[in-house]
Amino acid sequence: MTAHKLPAASPDFIRTDDVLSGKLDAAQTNELEQRYGNGKLMRLLEVVGAGGPFTVASPWELDDPAGHRVINASGYAALPFGDNPPELNAFLRRVLAENDQVMFAQQSASSWRAALEANLVRLLARESGDHHDSKVFFSNSGTEAVEAAIKFAQAARPKAKYLINFTRAYHGKTLGALAITPNPNLQGPFRNILNPAVITLPFGDAAALERALKRVGADKIIAVILEPILGEAGVRLPPPGFLSAVGELSRRSGVLVIADEIQTGLGRSGHWFESVAQGLTPDILTLAKPLGGGMIPVGATIVRHAIYKKLLGSIETVKRHSNTFGGNTLAMAVGLKSLELLMDNDTPARSRALGEQGLARLKVIQARTPELLEEVRGAGMLFAMNFRPLAALPFKFQADLISEATGMLALVAFYRSGVLLNFSLNAARTMRLTPAMNMPGELFAQVFDRVERAAAAYPSSFKLVQRYGTPGLMRLLKAAFLEE
Repeated sequence: MTAHKLPAASPDFIRTDDVLSGKLDAAQTNELEQRYGNGKLMRLLEVVGAGGPFTVASPWELDDPAGHRVINASGYAALPFGDNPPELNAFLRRVLAENDQVMFAQQSASSWRAALEANLVRLLARESGDHHDSKVFFSNSGTEAVEAAIKFAQAARPKAKYLINFTRAYHGKTLGALAITPNPNLQGPFRNILNPAVITLPFGDAAALERALKRVGADKIIAVILEPILGEAGVRLPPPGFLSAVGELSRRSGVLVIADEIQTGLGRSGHWFESVAQGLTPDILTLAKPLGGGMIPVGATIVRHAIYKKLLGSIETVKRHSNTFGGNTLAMAVGLKSLELLMDNDTPARSRALGEQGLARLKVIQARTPELLEEVRGAGMLFAMNFRPLAALPFKFQADLISEATGMLALVAFYRSGVLLNFSLNAARTMRLTPAMNMPGELFAQVFDRVERAAAAYPSSFKLVQRYGTPGLMRLLKAAFLEE
């Protein structure tokens, strides 16, 4: 049964001038997105009224087609300076006007790539007191950075077969990364082609890791991979001492450690590298989101030299991993400038200070509206609000549907109050706030003013349904559960 009928497709091709001039309006844009793109997602966002297309009012504020302005506390930790930040925009224009180096530098040296490689290694070495001779492999995304990390680790320990991960982790959706993302819904129909040699342990349980190392045998384990803070699980912090214990256990047993710092790294959590701040110096570290400044996709895998050369250390092996556009000049220039801006503004210190303020506000709001918010969490400029379910149902599939509906209605309620939140892929009832790390202080305070206003207007999860209204809820359920 079709939930949303679209008119016949136009045979005309769309030109760049049509987009730049605004000739392609919001209605046409949504129609084309639903017809030719991820129609289900676009339809859901359209129904809840938070689908855009948005225009940028400032790096931190967006206007929707109805003229409704919202503060963008979304961005999935990938917008360190907001959307289309002026500093990066001006820098990109300068690079395009003045740069005379080849843009596609796969088979040649690149000053831009060399500079970013050096700066990343030097920053990690400065913070950890280690990694002085490490190497960097560039790719186009976080999941690609994780794929590279897995291959480096396996090449360094060719006789080992198991990877150890942790519950509720999220490492990406390409096949290698998905294999170590223990989410049955995301793995879905791909399980038969995923690597089965993955051991999943409870996040935060160092004793479970110690038992697994003894039970399986350290010589059979390729690496332990973990997020220092579980981002997509809703900003779940490990217990004190867990990361340092993982590092010590792995070091004693000779097992490698991969730290996935794609969300936490480069200042978001309040530290340059959250794993290092918690006492773990990883053998391999992955970065992505903020490195591209919200403008260009950039992924980076930083690897100890001794490990790096096992995969890419000889003429016979140097072709075993490559990336066509990884390390291209435009991406490297943006990555270099993004890192420069983050360092010049001491971003970790600012994230810590604002993070403490924001979390204190959230705790007060939660205490006032416990029937709406079960729990709030935060680390630097990573915040999470865990909503109470709309109803308690006995069966898991029912509970899952209720969780999804709770998340969607919460998104709508807070959007109407002027704040755009983002979902959590491993926690349906948890909405996250990942505001730009350079958001002005007064606007940052407004985010929590608006959160407080929304919570006061919807003081319980039941109010989310009641205020949304039965007709709106039926449209949402129809869009969510009927096939296109």
